[in-house]
Parts: sequence; C-alpha cells; structure tokens
Amino acid sequence: MSANFILNMSDITKRFPGVLALDHVSLRVKKGEVHALLGENGAGKSTLMKILAGAYVKDEGEIEVFSKKTELGNPKAAENLGISIIYQELNLIPTLTVAENIFLGRYKMRGSIQVNWKEVYAAAEELLQELGVDVKATDYIRDLGIAQQQMVEVAKALSMKAKIIIMDEPSAPLTERETKNLFRIVKQLKESGVSIIYISHRLEEVLEICDRATVMRDGTTIKEIEIANVTMDEIIRLMVGRELKDKYPRIEKEIGKELFRVENLCAGSKVQNINFSVREGEVLCVGGLVGAGRTETVRAVFGLDAKTSGKIFIDGKECEIRNPKDAIRAGIGFVTEDRKGEGLILKLGVGENVTLAALDSFRSGIHLNLGKEKNTVSEYVSRLNIKTPSIFQKVENLSGGNQQKVVLAKWLLSKCRVLILDEPTRGIDVGAKIEVYNLINELAKEGKAILVITSEIPELLGICDRVVVMARGRVSGTLTREEANQEAIMTLAVGAEERGNQK
Repeated sequence: MSANFILNMSDITKRFPGVLALDHVSLRVKKGEVHALLGENGAGKSTLMKILAGAYVKDEGEIEVFSKKTELGNPKAAENLGISIIYQELNLIPTLTVAENIFLGRYKMRGSIQVNWKEVYAAAEELLQELGVDVKATDYIRDLGIAQQQMVEVAKALSMKAKIIIMDEPSAPLTERETKNLFRIVKQLKESGVSIIYISHRLEEVLEICDRATVMRDGTTIKEIEIANVTMDEIIRLMVGRELKDKYPRIEKEIGKELFRVENLCAGSKVQNINFSVREGEVLCVGGLVGAGRTETVRAVFGLDAKTSGKIFIDGKECEIRNPKDAIRAGIGFVTEDRKGEGLILKLGVGENVTLAALDSFRSGIHLNLGKEKNTVSEYVSRLNIKTPSIFQKVENLSGGNQQKVVLAKWLLSKCRVLILDEPTRGIDVGAKIEVYNLINELAKEGKAILVITSEIPELLGICDRVVVMARGRVSGTLTREEANQEAIMTLAVGAEERGNQK
C-alpha cells in the first residue's frame, strides 16, 4: 500500500441471506483528506462502513490500516486502530452530561474504583474548546440541539485518538449556519491530519468540502475520482448509471376546485392563526426557516399534536380531527419527517408496514385475508420500485430511499385524498428523489391535494404549483409558481422574522 494511503479496503465482499450486499468493493483513503463515499441508497455504503467500524464482519477481502493487514471483528478493534464512526442516529445518552458521554466507559480513575470527575470534565472541556463549539462539558445532552450533539460525537471521536472518522449524512438535520460550522470543524480536523470519510447525498456539499471520492453502485465500486476534476452531472451519472436530464420532472395536469382548507389554526406557541388551502391536483409547498413552525402546523392538522383552535375542511365540509385516526378517516395521509421513529415500525416486514393504515380493507370477519394482503402489497412494491428481497423483509434492513417508499406505499394504499409530505427526500439519493417527484406528479394528476414541506429551496421551486412561506409560526406570504424564486422566499422567511423581532 502506498505510504499516502492510511486505509486500503480491497475486494470486500459481504453476503446476507438472499442478498449480495458488497461484491469485491475497494476503498482507499489518504492521510488528512476528506474522502466522499457516494452512491444511491442501497449501493452498499453503509454496509462497507459498518465493516470498517467493526459492526459487521466481511466475508472476503483484505483491510489494511496504516499499512498493516487487520481483521476488524468488532467495534473495539476498530476503535483501537483509530477508526470512529458518527452515525446518522447519534449514539448519545440524553440523561448524561456532555463529559459523561464523551468518556463513557473510559472514565479517568482515581485509584481502582473512584472516577476522577475533575479530570473527566477538564479533558472534555479541553476537547470542546479545541473544536471551538458553543457547548459546555456540564451540559446535559437532552438540552442540546442536533448540531451541538453532533459536535459532542466529534469530540468523543477525538477523545479516542481517532485518525479516521466516518461521518454518515452529517449535514442532513442541520441548518445552513450549522452546516458551515460543521465544515469548519471538518477542515480543522483535516489540517490536523485526521482523515474524514464523508457520506452525503448533498452533492453541492461534496464538491465544496471533499478532496476525492469513491462512487458505488449496486454493491460494487464504480470509480475513484478527484473532486476538482469532475462536475455534479458527472458524479450523478456515475452514481445512477445513466444521465438524469431533468432533476425536477413536470407533467401536464389540471388543477381543479379547492379540496383542502385550514382556517385560523393555532397549536402551541409555534402555530399562530394559520390559513391556507390546496386544490385538487395542486402541489403546495411550504417554505421557511428551521423553527418557523411548518412541521408543528402539519402535525396539528393530522392530529398528532393538539390544536387549541381552528378549523379543517375537506370538500367544503368541516372535519373534526382530534387524532391521526380521525385524519385517516377524513382522507388525510402524512409522511412524517422522522420516517424511522414515526413513519415505520422497523421490526416489522415491508408488507406489514404498507398495510398499517388500511387494515380494515383486508378484514374477513375477525381475520385478515392474508392472500389479498400479500397480492396488494406486491403490487405496490412493484409500482414504487421498492428494492427488497421479499415483502417479509424487515424494513430496518432497507436503505433510506426504500424505507421512504414503504411509507409512501402505506399512504397510497389508504386511498387518502390529501397527502402531506414533511421533508420527503431528506437523506435519500438523487435517483430515489426523482422517483418521489414522479410519484408526487402522478398523485397530483389523479386529483389529490399535495402539501410538501421542504427546506431545499431548489426542490421547492422545482416541484411547486404554489408556495406558502412561514415565519415565527405564521404565514408570511403566498407566491405563485411564476412569482416564486429564492430571493422572494427568503425575503418572506427572513424579513418576516426581522419584522417580528422589531415589534
């Protein structure tokens, strides 16, 4: 192995029952570089990184770390070699302090049985100051935002003397300002000689922060590339195996009469006097900054959170929605932003998740008609191109993009007339995003009212028929597709907030 490469994974193969997850995959990482690992959901990125982190054991292939062949049979072995992984689902204990989390299981001792808490907190504070983050060692994790928790994970990795840090979709839950701070930390780590393996579907970030990349597709290595020498379109072509001519496909459709209306909705402090409507066949996007109250609004509409006042109408008739069951009966579906926590039951199979919101349609007396259920689920798996070995596969074993398709299939099967989607493409690859956009188009053409919350302004502009912008828990303005542009949206999102601060 070249002296420049501190990691060389060659011909890595991994099999699961019925699935060849990795087929002779290779990955090389240099000292002090930010190396992107790219590919569609299901390409094998997570499996490869779990092997590197010691969570999975490879079936074939060789791994060299610092020019020495090694077997990474467990996480401790990886940790001892200076390899650390920061998963999308952060691995912290909310009821412990920052310092306790950073050194969990590795507390500095005074003698054999007494923890030297003074040293623990001093060492944690030193790490946090080194990173330049606004977090104290004495803070409790439960009181921190996602971005701050992420920095605690980085500090934890550094406390283990990590020389290779794997970051899995680190910017997915972050605001633009928080992402800039993340990039500052990444550059700081790079300058100190730490290598970063950076997994992200946000290709504009990859072009900004990464030095080289390895592209994977269908469990194989496609190409190793220098970021400075490629364009975003070339990366996409390598990832999906074809050229994507239109990132935001549009279709001809008719927008009909008003189908769904919310009047004077109030819920908690973040939802104040909200009014909007959606017509048949219309895609209404909701823009705004993080914390504007968008998610809180749709959760109140769907009955997940209690509303204090306001009315909801479908086809001009008022609907009393006190809980999700009422919403489903009224014909409303809701693709939550937290698909793993609220949209799916991870330990159940694909089929069981797809039919969750429509079980009554499969009842035969006191039993379920399992044959009808199986045939129906198979139709939806085919229609949405869900990649799964079988409809009995647990959804926790699917890629993020395929998990999202299972959530979508659940609501399509419920025959909802109003579909609310909260950040529907977060954490899924570019190919899966286009499949989601095509599905939104298809549903709108069928006459459904579609409400989409997205923090990605290019996505919002690409798929909307109309835009509602929220700020400080209120609707600050409505724009037609022709009026909507980045400046107009940000003026309403930021300007309204500034006006609110001046009152």
